[in-house]
Amino acid sequence: MTDTLTFAPFSATHLDGALRLSREAVWPHRREDWRLVHQISHGVVALAGDLVVGTALATPFGAVGMANMIIVDARIRGRGLGRSLMERMMAGIDVPEWRLVATEDGLPLYEKLRFRETGRVLQHQGTVGPHAMPDGVDWADAADLPAIVALDRQANGAERSSLLTLLMAEGRIAVLRAGSALTGYAALRAFGRGEVVGPVITRDAAQAQRLLSFFFAQRSGSFLRVDTTAATGLSPWLTAQGLAHVGGGVAMRRGDAAAPSPSATVFALAAQALG
Repeated sequence: MTDTLTFAPFSATHLDGALRLSREAVWPHRREDWRLVHQISHGVVALAGDLVVGTALATPFGAVGMANMIIVDARIRGRGLGRSLMERMMAGIDVPEWRLVATEDGLPLYEKLRFRETGRVLQHQGTVGPHAMPDGVDWADAADLPAIVALDRQANGAERSSLLTLLMAEGRIAVLRAGSALTGYAALRAFGRGEVVGPVITRDAAQAQRLLSFFFAQRSGSFLRVDTTAATGLSPWLTAQGLAHVGGGVAMRRGDAAAPSPSATVFALAAQALG
């Protein structure tokens, strides 16, 4: 099959084919989840005739490119298609730094493309029980968006205004305030079989727990997913809230755009927010 493949820019006409691939790979994504990523991304699709057999999307965040939705039809894996998709996708976006979250199976490919491991991502999910509403957290409004974007940029070294504008429109964002200053935020949107919380950007773990508790109190009895990193130390706390650790991935980076500020800590990754 690989001898007759063609490549094309990923477009809305490929969403149904991409959804078929992700369902076969037992990803939780709905068509709406693919559509959300596609809205702010550029990508490449591999076609066998009219059949989608591989995808790779890139979301430009200023000096950082986030690689997402990298998937190859199970029938033709191991033949170099993943690398070809990655190279074609990355060639279309000129950024000094790339980031992605890899599965264990994908590690050899990304290491060959000069990505290096930067941490472990821990996926938690489950049905949330009754939870007390924390103080000092409320819903953001449109006027908060510039401060949310600025805080996010400080923490990530990436310009994610496109993502945050979309999350504000298609989901909801909660914020922490200290007087007139915004000190943390977390986003909530529909995803997979329920909802996902992320990104979560705060100054410390205690603030992250307050933001997450706000969503837990709002969504008692609902299915939620939260991704964190091993470095945050939040995994045991999430498990205690009823969100079991069900897997994860490997955060990877190639190049170096700008180091995140030491005064802000990322408790949920960009990749989690996208997929």
